[in-house]
Amino acid sequence: MRIGIVILPDQRWSEAQRRWRQADEWGFDHAWTYDHLGWRDLVDGPWFDSMATLTAAATVTSQIRLGTLVASPNFRHPAAFARQITTADDISGGRLLLGLGAGGIGFDSAVLGGETLPPRQRVDRFAEFTELLDLILREDGTTWRGDWFSAVDARNNPGCVQQPRVPFVVAANGPRSMRLVARFGQGWVTTGTEADDVQGWWDTVSALSARMDRTLDEAGRDPATLDRYLSMDAAPVFSLSSAQFFADQVGRAAELGFTDVVTHWPRKSSWYAGDEAVLVDVATRLLPQLRG
Repeated sequence: MRIGIVILPDQRWSEAQRRWRQADEWGFDHAWTYDHLGWRDLVDGPWFDSMATLTAAATVTSQIRLGTLVASPNFRHPAAFARQITTADDISGGRLLLGLGAGGIGFDSAVLGGETLPPRQRVDRFAEFTELLDLILREDGTTWRGDWFSAVDARNNPGCVQQPRVPFVVAANGPRSMRLVARFGQGWVTTGTEADDVQGWWDTVSALSARMDRTLDEAGRDPATLDRYLSMDAAPVFSLSSAQFFADQVGRAAELGFTDVVTHWPRKSSWYAGDEAVLVDVATRLLPQLRG
């Protein structure tokens, strides 16, 4: 089991860099940040760019993998985004992971003044976004005319450090997005679906895992070639509410075949509110055992 942590981009770098360094020193396998222009009710507070944050994090870490959880086509174009990805992958020495998702209907979808898309169109756009991004990152000189994006001789020179491109970790709960996982993903990430209690949430995670199995089988893909990531804090109880609860949640994820789990750095209030002392206990006492 590999264990990762999300560090929200809501702190000035003078504070945030300590967290990224510490995650690396503790031995977390991967560290992530949200790729939004603003997120839920935190939109009125401090917020920083994901790719700039990951690039800065690459300069103060040495081992930990770094990623977006998740980037979306709400405000990104594959041609421009590919340059940022290539740069971050280069500066990190090939440690970048690229979490990708269809994008929601919150601030990111409204701030640029565009129309709010229904779910089917968001998945249509996501499919084209993922295919074009994959193509630009793998091949130099891409020309594309699609329903959602265009590119004319888009360049990728010198290409990613990781070949043929950085790994895609694709967020998917529905059938069409899962087919994108089977086609383009080196990893799959899920949050489960909303439930009233922890057991109910785990039931949704189990059902989605079974659906992913069926999707891979229909695509003729070996399940062993896909890493499975679970964002544990979508559950009704914060995973770092106690060290024992965290250990229990990791164990349940392992039983369902997940290779990776992700928690969040505790915040003082609101989303992911918790005690940093629990994180320290987990990182220093439990992390070596859980990863083993």
